[in-house]
Amino acid sequence: MTTALKSIKAIAPLLDRVLVQRIKADAKTAGGIFLPESAVKELNEAKVLAVGPGGLDREGKRVQPSVQAGDKVLIPQFGGSPIKVGEEEFSLFRDHELLAKINE
Repeated sequence: MTTALKSIKAIAPLLDRVLVQRIKADAKTAGGIFLPESAVKELNEAKVLAVGPGGLDREGKRVQPSVQAGDKVLIPQFGGSPIKVGEEEFSLFRDHELLAKINE
């Protein structure tokens, strides 16, 4: 999905959706050697930028999302809805698609 947004702050996730940005892997080894882009593997870690208000259960009660903005999470290798703003890439996932919350 390509959008003509000027800022990611214009996106407010709906229901139980979570807006994340994948954390980029270091392109430099501990010894100081720079790696080419083809050798750098994508990480499954992401930072939560925005969270929707939560989905509704069968009784119509709101179910709070399990993460909040600023959290670090593990995301699936594939999936989500990609969003590109300028050169930056973001993804929208449903709350139940997130694999884990990273507590640091």
